[in-house]
Amino acid sequence: MSQRKLVMALAGNANVGKSVIFNQLTGLHQHVGNWPGKTVERAEGTLVFEDREIDVIDLPGIYSLSTYSIEEVVSREFIAVEHPDVIINVVDASGLERNLAFTIQLLELEPRMIIALNQIDIAEAKGILVYPDELSKALGIPVIPTVAVKGAGLTNLIDTAIKASSGERAKSITYGIEIEDRVKNIIGELATETPYPKRWVALKLLEGDEEIEKIIYSNQPSVKTLVEKERACIEEIHGHEITSVMTSERYGAASSIAYKVSRHVTPEKTLKDRLEEVSSHPF
Repeated sequence: MSQRKLVMALAGNANVGKSVIFNQLTGLHQHVGNWPGKTVERAEGTLVFEDREIDVIDLPGIYSLSTYSIEEVVSREFIAVEHPDVIINVVDASGLERNLAFTIQLLELEPRMIIALNQIDIAEAKGILVYPDELSKALGIPVIPTVAVKGAGLTNLIDTAIKASSGERAKSITYGIEIEDRVKNIIGELATETPYPKRWVALKLLEGDEEIEKIIYSNQPSVKTLVEKERACIEEIHGHEITSVMTSERYGAASSIAYKVSRHVTPEKTLKDRLEEVSSHPF
């Protein structure tokens, strides 16, 4: 085990099986504390995979990377500032559209990242078929189907995550041209060095993210005037406030991708279902 220890972070919505994957991977080799200076739990564990030692961090279950909650703050700071080697975004296959809205926000941070397409058994039982290869093509990152409660797919997941840790960074989804043009204008004026990708900084400035505003405007107060002008243009085009516009863009992209990579079929009835129907039939 002479190779450098890898750091993997599990990220995703609540109730997607993220902590189940964490427990399956780390077993008894885990501990729970608090994030430094915060009251949010930090679950961390270790595993050895093919002689490679790996630290696994189970990030809080969240739905966005804003600063509305302390859980969102610690998650985005860990991803952007501490730079884990790879992010495993755990996605519930039976709630694909909702989960992908968060995936799209993760992609904006341009980490090295893969998808654990979890609970595919539950999705199929509901008549939802998701095609991993198509989802991978749409997002530009590897997608591994898993059933975490059974440990299915986890070996492939870790093997893929290790390979991704030395691969290319993920790329952000492209939004409407009226947004992209203004993001480019803001990027062109950004001179302040931050740990964040410049595109992400520009998006957050447009959205009025207070933490990013403090960092940028304290060093480049002139950027504020440009951001306000570009934000006003977008709001005039859409007829809505910028937060609503960006939420709509992200959910629109998530909905479009989910539609392209999945289909709904009539779920097959189990033997138990058929027996229950017979036993309750009013002869």
